[in-house]
Amino acid sequence: MSEHEEIDEGFYSRQLYVLGREAMQRMGEANILIAGMRGLGVEVAHNVILSGVKSVTVQDEGQVLWEHLSSQFFLREADLGQNRAECSLPRLASLNPRVQVSAHTGPLHEDMLMQYQVVVLTDSTLEEQKRLGNHCHSHGIRFIVVDTRGLCGQLFCDFGEEFIVLDRDGETPMTAMINYITKGNPGLVSCLDEENHGFQDGHKVSFSEVRGMAELNTMGPQEIKVISGHSFSIGDTSGFTETGHGGVATEVKQPSTITFKPLEEALMDPELLVMTDYGKKARHQTLHLAFQGLHMFVQKEHRLPKPTSQADAAVLLGMVRGLNASAQLETLDEDVVLLLARTARGDLAPLNAFMGGVAAQEVLKACSGKFKPLIQWLYFDALECLPKDHPIVSFLDGSRYDGQIAVFGSKFQERLGKLKYFLVGAGAIGCELLKNFALMGLGAGEGGHITVTDMDSIERSNLNRQFLFRSKDIGKMKSSVAAEAVREMNPSVNITAHQNRLDPESERVYDRSFFRGLDGVVAALDNVEARVHLDKLCVLHQRPMLEGGTLGTKGHTLVVVPHLTESYGQPKADTEGAIPLCTLKNFPHRIEHTLQWARDQFEGWFKHVPENVNLFLRDPGFVERTLGRGEAEALEVLGGVFGALRDGGAQGHRPTCWEDCVHWARCRWESLFSNELRQLLHCFPADQLTTSGLPFWSGTKRCPRPLTFDQKKPHMQYIVAAANLYAHIYGIAGTRDCAAIRVTLRDTPVPAFVPSSRLSDRPITEEDQERGITDDGKARLEQLTEALRSLALEGPAMHMHPVEFEKDDDSNFHMDYITAASNLRAENYDIPPADRLQSKRIAGRIIPAIATTTAAVAGLMCLELYKLVQGHREVSSYRASFLNLAVDYFVLSYPSSPASFTVSQRSLPPPPPPQTTSAFQWTLIYYILFIRTDLCRTFQTVHHRDDKSPFRVSRRMSNGRCPASWTNGAFLSTG
Repeated sequence: MSEHEEIDEGFYSRQLYVLGREAMQRMGEANILIAGMRGLGVEVAHNVILSGVKSVTVQDEGQVLWEHLSSQFFLREADLGQNRAECSLPRLASLNPRVQVSAHTGPLHEDMLMQYQVVVLTDSTLEEQKRLGNHCHSHGIRFIVVDTRGLCGQLFCDFGEEFIVLDRDGETPMTAMINYITKGNPGLVSCLDEENHGFQDGHKVSFSEVRGMAELNTMGPQEIKVISGHSFSIGDTSGFTETGHGGVATEVKQPSTITFKPLEEALMDPELLVMTDYGKKARHQTLHLAFQGLHMFVQKEHRLPKPTSQADAAVLLGMVRGLNASAQLETLDEDVVLLLARTARGDLAPLNAFMGGVAAQEVLKACSGKFKPLIQWLYFDALECLPKDHPIVSFLDGSRYDGQIAVFGSKFQERLGKLKYFLVGAGAIGCELLKNFALMGLGAGEGGHITVTDMDSIERSNLNRQFLFRSKDIGKMKSSVAAEAVREMNPSVNITAHQNRLDPESERVYDRSFFRGLDGVVAALDNVEARVHLDKLCVLHQRPMLEGGTLGTKGHTLVVVPHLTESYGQPKADTEGAIPLCTLKNFPHRIEHTLQWARDQFEGWFKHVPENVNLFLRDPGFVERTLGRGEAEALEVLGGVFGALRDGGAQGHRPTCWEDCVHWARCRWESLFSNELRQLLHCFPADQLTTSGLPFWSGTKRCPRPLTFDQKKPHMQYIVAAANLYAHIYGIAGTRDCAAIRVTLRDTPVPAFVPSSRLSDRPITEEDQERGITDDGKARLEQLTEALRSLALEGPAMHMHPVEFEKDDDSNFHMDYITAASNLRAENYDIPPADRLQSKRIAGRIIPAIATTTAAVAGLMCLELYKLVQGHREVSSYRASFLNLAVDYFVLSYPSSPASFTVSQRSLPPPPPPQTTSAFQWTLIYYILFIRTDLCRTFQTVHHRDDKSPFRVSRRMSNGRCPASWTNGAFLSTG
């Protein structure tokens, strides 16, 4: 994507919603150098290349060794002995043909850095970091250092003396509907009470549509001071003409400038440390010195500390103590230094994935000015992955897993290879997880196996994040292509691909026998319903589950351990996003309202009506069954069916040719964007007052403005899309020829608007939603019923072709219709319009996504997998995480424990794991307890998460007797 190229929206669509068009255009002009092509370097490179910069140069002088295969996913056994950068080049270049990718196999020197905007060092010496860091700082080159050693990681950023951040967080500017604005110094702005305005002290806002105090509408952004969640103050408004009413306050984001220190200077400033785990502050301060000490050790010994050498650990600890003599840390965590010495030779794919994703996001910040960059050091560790009971003895034997064996030992590697895991989802996170599984050797040993299922096929928009797929794979099944890619990375992996949806219908495939044969389950799903269903199965069959998700730069992970942590559970009902029907039909005030209205129009005319027609044609009982669904719904459904089957001369609108479709589209335009608004104003004029004497059209009720059709305006976009979609559902060929359509429009009769005073034509209100239909509506329903019964006797009618909404096909008129209809509706109500990209995101309910977050989340999930494999039995060993890479915000916390519950005044903890006590034994224990306490009553079903209980009791016990079916443990399923 060069300076003069258009952004490929089909490829970058999900990322565009994260970064925005302007940021991506700036990225498209950036040249990036990434030094070091071991596991960490290739993680950074593949994320940056997928993002769409101008060029990436990968540099490495080293050769491929066996140990590199434990984390470098673009190296193969056939590459042993060859240069790492050259071997990685063709596979990196295939990720994104729009990015120029090249390799440099010589050493780094200052002169060659001048052609790059961002330089990233991995696997580098401290002296090299200082030398090149000083050069980059003095020449305005953004400089990043990232490193991993075993279970510890380090990241440093220096973006120069004056780095401008254009948007600190990437969030949509907040808006608030205004109630009134007082005259005074300062002036008080009171907002409507529907929700908090969300502003903070120091924010700047602009005003629009304010009545009375019109001066505010033309002034620049005003700095505010928050008074409460529904009010804030601005500057002096005492000189304005009158008190203001109504309008909108919109946040105006301001650029900020950040000053960075060069690495050599920042080394001495521990205050420049961003926490990734607030419970590890002392540990991360110690790691700041320990990484420097590790560089000193390598410089002296020309190698890293040996995993089994206590002498090496002692030498490193002495060096760190020497550094602390000047640093004077409040607490020097010497245990961390010893653990770093023991694991420093490790090269772990999950940690590289996490640190590589975070570092790649910093690269994008450096070349786009989007999001707040890291200031300036970040450390991360997952040392809780190590077993606490016994030391690991590591003997490296020249295998592809040596980088992992150096940390966990060979016995752990054998255990990992024998595991059987079930991965649900082969999308973005699923691809990253499968890559990690292959590098780790999960299921790659005797008896081990990975089962992956995903019902979706590959689309072009997937290629920007789902890096196992290429253009040649479009249309193929995700799970099959991903499994084949994993086999290429590691031929030893045993993997089977399924194409099943995970739902109750597939439980005959994924039954008790299937789950009992698993060691664990991993959820890489894109919807809550599927997560909840999978969680229920894991609870039922007592299997651990790893779960993760992303939303743009935000991500989360969750680990569910049977009998130890809380499960995913049922989600709480979310009604916050629901839009009232009266708002959609008559009182929209946000672009989301007009887009939902347009989507409803699309679904109604081009999907539901044709589906109902087809049902009517093949099902003799359709009319009677529809009448049983209520009068209001029956009137709408049967009216749509009748109109769709009768031609224009018989009170219907069935077309017989393309010109009829154009006529229909023009009449629909007049009805939707002119006549219906005229009718609304006829019932509620612009000067209408409520019974309280207040203006009816105020607050969120915007007074509409009927439109007049003009072929020279974008009004034609609606006509073209609507006519073509209408033609499609009747099997008539359409056209995009606007000139021909304009000719047809000349002969289109457009009925004049005649206001109606009938009650049935009055705009819908919230109260109307609770009532039945009017007498006029009942009469109309009876007429429709008789007409359809007669129509059915006339013989077969035309079969129709319903449309399934598809947002990513730019040739199918779906988004053309929704964008045009929404923006016309927005024009009716003076709502700022949305471009096609924004409309697609909202109407298509697209989840913004970017490869960097996906990689980081998958890395964190696989770190938790290490703990599951070792059978950690303390909640403190595990981490649930939330992160936001846009602002370098990380929260890692202990997962919640399953709450104990009380039965007959006795507190019962969750049962121990099934390895020590079977479900049958627990049945007997609880039966004995019930008898001893005379607990003879009916128990309700208790759900694991919502009711804070680890049990689901679903049987009745009466008269102190235990039903026979309890003895097989069927009543008990634990989380």
